[in-house]
Order: sequence, then structure tokens, then C-alpha cells
Amino acid sequence: MSKVILVETSPFLDQKPGTSGLRKQVTVFQQENYLENFVQSVFDCLKELKGSTLVVGGDGRYYNREAIQIIISMAAANGVEKLLIGQAGILSTPAVSHLIRKYKALGGIILSASHNPGGKDGDFGIKYNASNGGPAPESLTDKVFANSKSISQYKTTNNDAIDLEQLSHSSVLGMQIEVIDSVADYADLMESLFDFGKIRDLMAKPEFGICFDAMSAVTGPYATEILGNRLGVSANNIIRAVPLEDFGGGHPDPNLAHAKELVERMFANNAPAFGAASDGDGDRNMILGANCYVTPSDSLAILAANAHLIPAYKDGLTGVARSMPTSQAVDRVAERLNLTSYETPTGWKFFGNLLDANKITLCGEESFGTGSDHVREKDGLWAVLFWLNILAVKQQSIKEIVSEHWKEYGRNFYTRHDFEGVETEDADKVFTHLESLLEKSAGKKYAGRTISIADNFTYHDPIDASVSTNQGIRFLFEDGARIIFRKSGTGTSGATIRLYIEHFESNAAKFEDETQEVLRDLLEAAEEIGQVKALTGKVIADVIT
Repeated sequence: MSKVILVETSPFLDQKPGTSGLRKQVTVFQQENYLENFVQSVFDCLKELKGSTLVVGGDGRYYNREAIQIIISMAAANGVEKLLIGQAGILSTPAVSHLIRKYKALGGIILSASHNPGGKDGDFGIKYNASNGGPAPESLTDKVFANSKSISQYKTTNNDAIDLEQLSHSSVLGMQIEVIDSVADYADLMESLFDFGKIRDLMAKPEFGICFDAMSAVTGPYATEILGNRLGVSANNIIRAVPLEDFGGGHPDPNLAHAKELVERMFANNAPAFGAASDGDGDRNMILGANCYVTPSDSLAILAANAHLIPAYKDGLTGVARSMPTSQAVDRVAERLNLTSYETPTGWKFFGNLLDANKITLCGEESFGTGSDHVREKDGLWAVLFWLNILAVKQQSIKEIVSEHWKEYGRNFYTRHDFEGVETEDADKVFTHLESLLEKSAGKKYAGRTISIADNFTYHDPIDASVSTNQGIRFLFEDGARIIFRKSGTGTSGATIRLYIEHFESNAAKFEDETQEVLRDLLEAAEEIGQVKALTGKVIADVIT
């Protein structure tokens, strides 16, 4: 007979959630009581936990199943009334957001380290999403962290393991457990937003080729159902469709470096018309045309400019938002459409208040994340379907649509350089140096351009008046160019320094110029300003997008 068990424990002092929850190496989570401490810290901060419904699922990475069993036992012991769990423990992050909203759950627990590597020696992660379907606000994650530093016991029970492989109903300590179809609810939502009939007709054209790369991650089953079963895409054109605990040894990050097979197909002589990839937990996307790469910033702007073509958005947008490092391309569309464009810190949770207040309809980040008010997370497959719907209506190629957009709005040349695995001490030196420059940088010239503003970005939330400081060092130039430095909060070892460079070009004769060459002077200025290479020893960036 199962019973509530109180287990004595001691705090771990490193359980501060980042922009997307708590991420550590698998071996850290496997420490005795490590996961349990964090889960109990979350539960202790949820006043309405008893009698509530929670959604639980993850991206299928190593330790996913074991973690779910621990959460089941702890949820039962803490008085949760019902758990909705994805079959085989699988739920994409946007699917969790949708399920929370559809079934009016108190929240959800997502087990993922997103685009970080998986496997026994890889990374694991956990985050809590609130009742609106979005990531927990800082006010809650701060309480969770504070609780984790003083926790002395957690509640669990001694139940038998729950079979996650079959759709089923069971119970533990009176808590109802429903193992649900991971895909069906989300697939139905997508069919309600887009014109599947038009997209299906496009897929049926012999000359229209497509390749979707699920990267051996969570979107495989979703792509198989939506693209394959509902839209008629051949299984041969949905690659790496089976979720694997180690993502097949790959890095489930949808960019030009890690989606190698897809990129090779899309830049071949006989390339398909459309290519796309999604990441570990299904919230990011990369869009490609035949011999054509669409930057995430351009993608957001093009979706906003063409939203009226989509059934769900035919009546117009209420506004748009982008993370601060994301290029200003969408701002130009918003201005033309007489919409407000909001600039937020990096982290999807900052879009939540704007979405809930109906201030925005579309939002996005340069880190391959795009979304709308249909859920409160970025959504990889949603972006893919949005693009396919546009293609089905306009009957143009990706390249033609991108070129047409640049002619209409101008081109924001943009790049991000990631310096990964930097020693924390060295990264701190870079940002201490940058901070020391802020007060004296306005008016200085670099690469023939004059700095108008130099600051550390602070965000004042227009909905709840909260203030978020230290969100990235900005050097803004009088001609609209930008150099931005930011430390990433999504890694699990060392630090990642992200450098963002942007230049607006209105001369159509230059739209096809090579991005890195166009931005060379600003890249040189960025090194002169930031001294990243000199202070870290990193001669070149590890990833350039």
C-alpha cells in the first residue's frame, strides 16, 4: 500500500533557474535528491497545488523516463489531483503549453534541455510552466531558488512504476494519472490555425519538394502526424523522425552547423523547394529554401508582413514583439502596418504578459524561435506550417518571397557569433570591461560610425511594471547599426558570450552581398570595443549564424 513518505534532505546551492528553467549535466541531476529537491521547491511555491491538474512531459532525452516516475510519486504525495502525461513521456514544449491552456491545468513540468546535447554524458533540464501555458515568471522562479537553498525534506511515495508506453488511466494515492496521445491535441490546434487544404494541394505538386529534419528529437512524431498523415509528405522527406535519448549523437540545434544533412540537401543542385528543422523540445525552427537560408529575424518580419494570408490571423495583428538582440526587421513591418513593436529581454517568458494582455499577436527571437498567441511558447512546427501556408497562397519560392520583402522594407544584415565554453572568470572580465566603457562611449566613432547610445539594457514591463536589468550590453550607432554583447543562460558548463551585429541597408543593389563581408567593419569594431578574443583567448567564434 502506497503512503506519503517524508525524506530528509540537504540543499543544493546551484539550483537557480535560467531563462529556460534549470539545466545541468545528466550526472548532476542523478545525484541523490537533486531532482527531488528542485521539484519539491517548485511544489512548495504553488499555493494552489493541492487538488490541481498538472501536465508532464519532455523531449525524450536520457533520464526523461526516470525523472517522470520521480515526479509522479512526488506529485501524488503533495496532493495533486491529476497528471496528464505524454505517451512514452514525450511532449513538445509548445504541446505542453497548449495542453495546459486547453485543459485549464495549474501548470506543467517540462523535462528538456532544449537544443543542448543529450545522452548519458549530455544535459538534462526541468522547467515549470504556469497556468497561462508560458514559462514561470521571474517572481516565481526567484521563490523556487530561495526555497531550494533552505529545503530540508521532500514528499514522495512508494508506488509501483507507471507504464508510460500505453495510453492508460491509473492512480496513485488517489491522484489520477492519464497517459495521453502526445500529438493529437496539438495537431488539431495546428489544423484550426492554417489552411491544410491549400497546403495539402501544394504538397501534392510533383515539382514541390520538401525536407523536414526532426533531429532525432521530439518533433519527429508531430511531423509524422501533421506533415505526413495530414498533409501528405512522404516519410522519406521527414528525416531523423524517431526521438532518441542521445539525439543520435547529434546536437539538436536547428542551425546551419548542426542540421548538416538538411543543409546539404537544400544547397544541392536539385534542392527541394522547402526545408526546415526543429530542435530538441520542438520550440525552435530553421527555414530554408532551395539554396536559400532565411534568418530567424527575417522570418519573423516576413510572417508579420504576410499574416493576413493565414486563416487564424486574417483579421490583423494587435502588435508584435522581438527580443532585444533580434534584428529590427520586424519593427519596419510594424511601422508600415501601424502596429506597436515591443522590445523585450531574451527569454520567452517576457512575451507572456504582452500576449495575455492582447498587446501582441506575433513574437520572436533571433535564436530560431517564433510564436504567436495560440500558445505561450515559441513553436517550431507552427512556424513551418505558417511558411507553408504562405507558399501555398503566394505560389512563389522562398527566395522570391525573401527578395520581395527586402525590396519592400530594406534588408537588415545580421549575424550572431557565439563564443562557447568560455571560462567564467574570462567572461566576467569581458563584461566588466564593457561596463567600464558605457559612460564614455556616446559620441565615439568606430568603423566610420558614431555611437549614439551605450547601455546595459533594462526592460520595464508595460503590463505589470516589473523591471529586468542587466539584459545585454548595447552599442547603438546613429545610422541604426547595433553591436550587442550578451552572456547566455542556456549552457551547462562555462559561459557563452554572444555577439550580435546589425546593419540596415536600403540600397537594393547590395541586398545579395555576403553577410559577413557586409558586417566586417562592425565585427572589427566589436573586437576593438569588447576585446573578446584578447580577454578569452578565443580566436574565432565557435558558431556563426
